[in-house]
Amino acid sequence: MGVRAVALSAMLLCFGVSESSATVRIAGDRGGRIGTYLEAFAMLRNTGETVVIDGTCLSACTLILGMLPSGQVCVTGRARLGFHAAWRPDRSGRPIRSFMGTQVLMDAYPPKVRNWIRRKGGLSSRMIYLRGRELAAFFPRCRASR
Repeated sequence: MGVRAVALSAMLLCFGVSESSATVRIAGDRGGRIGTYLEAFAMLRNTGETVVIDGTCLSACTLILGMLPSGQVCVTGRARLGFHAAWRPDRSGRPIRSFMGTQVLMDAYPPKVRNWIRRKGGLSSRMIYLRGRELAAFFPRCRASR
């Protein structure tokens, strides 16, 4: 198994995927590198697995909103999505805004999410949260059987 496959398998296990599951549950995901999430969500899209957002999904985790068809993703009452501008380390290791990374995020989100972000002032170093009724208006609520 190659390095990429091992990394993806580890990431999917963090999402709660196992060989016997038909549902991926996301809760407590603080995000990470954009490229890693793009790869993982592209593979997840191809599996057809149902994705239940059942807690915190921050930063690059929110890319799931644009990477999977809306019928493949549902949210619970505990779902909380956090958005901020992408960043990268400068030469001394301090975080600086990545304009290219931020554009990748915005381009990946569905239009209704992009519009919501713009209404909230855009992506910046400050985290903005989509949850509750606002989130449920954008994405279907999970049925109890999920």
